[in-house]
Amino acid sequence: QVRLVESGGGLVQTGGSLRLSCTASGFTFEHYLMNWYRQAPGKERELVGSISSDGRNTYYQNSVKDRFTISRDNPKKTLYLQMNSLKLEDTAVYYCHRRVNNVDYWGQGTQVTVSS
Repeated sequence: QVRLVESGGGLVQTGGSLRLSCTASGFTFEHYLMNWYRQAPGKERELVGSISSDGRNTYYQNSVKDRFTISRDNPKKTLYLQMNSLKLEDTAVYYCHRRVNNVDYWGQGTQVTVSS
């Protein structure tokens, strides 16, 4: 059974940093591209960024480029999202995600709240 469990969210002031983790189980983690999404109150869920199966290639949406870094530790089956220079508009629930054969798998999400 595929399971994705996020952790590391919390309350942080603007300009601060957080590192989110996503621990995977139930599938061969190192074989799959992984994504981070987020959903702010009243908004649609949006892609934050992606990382290739071997960790060599990443993609970020424009609003987080140069502030967020996605990485992975395949032996530990863990995905990371390092978030720096946090802004109010980064407040959201953050989810890790994989899609295989048109099936989406999501974690339960972790809340990130940025305050002024």
